[in-house]
Amino acid sequence: MWKYIILLVVGSVAFAALFAFLGYREFTGKTILEENTVYLLPKGQGVGKTAFDLADKGIISNGDIFRLGVRLAGRDTSFKAGEYEIAAGSTMQDIMELLSSGNVIHHKLTIVEGWTSHQIVTYLNSIDNLSGDISALPAEGSIMPETYLYTRDEYRNELISRMQARQKEFLLDQWSLRDPDLPLNSPEEALVLASIVEKETSLEEERARIAGVFLNRLRKKMRLQTDPTVIYGLTKTGDLGRPLSKKDLRTHTWYNTYVIRGLPPTPIAHPGKASIMAVMHPLPTEELYFVANGDGGHSFAVTNEEHNRNVQKLRGLEKERRLNSN
Repeated sequence: MWKYIILLVVGSVAFAALFAFLGYREFTGKTILEENTVYLLPKGQGVGKTAFDLADKGIISNGDIFRLGVRLAGRDTSFKAGEYEIAAGSTMQDIMELLSSGNVIHHKLTIVEGWTSHQIVTYLNSIDNLSGDISALPAEGSIMPETYLYTRDEYRNELISRMQARQKEFLLDQWSLRDPDLPLNSPEEALVLASIVEKETSLEEERARIAGVFLNRLRKKMRLQTDPTVIYGLTKTGDLGRPLSKKDLRTHTWYNTYVIRGLPPTPIAHPGKASIMAVMHPLPTEELYFVANGDGGHSFAVTNEEHNRNVQKLRGLEKERRLNSN
């Protein structure tokens, strides 16, 4: 009888050894993945469920071998939730290493210079792989417009906080490097003016010049008389949906710089780095006026008479274009 028991034990050990050898070879050397595949590892999902989920999706050949290999490697508690790109030809061992690494997929989103808070929130809410409700409209001007990396299911509020920290850091840094004798009392005032510059031009070469005009007007206690502030006073969305009227220019809001003197109480959009730097380092100029030139830029003037000539030139150009389009 003992002979049979010994034979059974020896046979079992031999079978286990053979299984271990074949399993190890399959774990470390065999792959069935023919193309790159995205796999989402949910929070709290254990190794067992992950193993069979990978097998069900055709990413690995055998869930049992994967689960055993992970546990023998001591990685059964090291998996990190997230979205992973598993490369074609990956072995089970490669996949174990990837899911333990936390090297998840990073997505990109871009906040456009000059967007309002309303536009930013609308955009973030449209991105399906972000999560969480936005608790409050971010303060106007507080977000740095640029491209951001994020991971699937990142909370929208956390992303906004990251964007605001970037803007605050840049603003304070630039304020410390500003030109002397600017007629601005705080970095917050600089941000307000930068938002106006942002809305007035998209041309890099004009920003510092337009900032110089506005700063000259502030020094002389002149009203800024800038259309984007009128629009913002009428609708915080940033889009009036129609041309401004003469009545709009006379309508009193705390943002209408045809009515109020000085700066509006808050920014009217989220300015980018170039507009903030333009305000901190404006072009030295005597100019007090500018108007669109009809070609995407602006015509600048020192005197009101010269400005009126530029306005008449623009109106003539617009009339000519209307006639040519009929």
